[in-house]
Amino acid sequence: MSDYVLFQMWGPFRQSLIAGHLFYVEQARKRLLSQFEDIEAEADKAVEDWLQPSSERFDPDRHDPGDFYEAANDAGIEFYTLLSDMRDQTRLSVVAGMFHEWDKQLRDWLVREIQHWHHGDTAALKVWSADFVQIADLLESIGWPIRSADYFQMLDACRLVVNVYKHGKGKSLEDLKQKHPEYLDDPLGGAGFSGVEYRDHTYLKVSDEQFQVFSDAIVAFWQAVPENIFKSKVNDVPDWFGKAILKDRTGHKQASEQ
Repeated sequence: MSDYVLFQMWGPFRQSLIAGHLFYVEQARKRLLSQFEDIEAEADKAVEDWLQPSSERFDPDRHDPGDFYEAANDAGIEFYTLLSDMRDQTRLSVVAGMFHEWDKQLRDWLVREIQHWHHGDTAALKVWSADFVQIADLLESIGWPIRSADYFQMLDACRLVVNVYKHGKGKSLEDLKQKHPEYLDDPLGGAGFSGVEYRDHTYLKVSDEQFQVFSDAIVAFWQAVPENIFKSKVNDVPDWFGKAILKDRTGHKQASEQ
């Protein structure tokens, strides 16, 4: 019985995907995240900037110097807090862009490979509309045990983080609490009502180290894509994909008979 390749990852194409991803990460660090490397010094400058014009209003006969310095310190704390929040939001937006690009590239590769041996738009549209779990089911069914890989667990965590960042409260937030609570910051260090059950989407935070772990997972994923996936390795494909293939074939057959 003859066998043939259903999906192929061409070596230079694999390398171009990895190179493009690494370029994105490098430039995001250089052009965006690097602007927040010394926010403590910027907060100190905000204190000085507040004191300088305020000193002109200072009257030693009527004003307490401590009040002025306390107000300046409050201005510095507010500046630091706002800039810190902006840094965290910028990092989350970079993570979201990185994940969405990987997701689109994966689906695009799957669709182009499918179109080598299958004609019809239904299957392609289903691949584009399928959720993350469905895509994982499809990869498993073609002989790639992706769910057992460490990089898949990190990609799944990244997916939940991105969904919470985009949508706020919802199923992804509850899943993140259960599976990856480390991405919901605990500013109180476990004191009082700071347990993960009390945290919502406003606690979402990704550190620079966690960002790197997500990036490494994407690289590991592309490196792990099998060079060739043969028809003989395919088990029962997911129902949604099988029905889409059948619908295309039925439509093609009816069109040819007319």
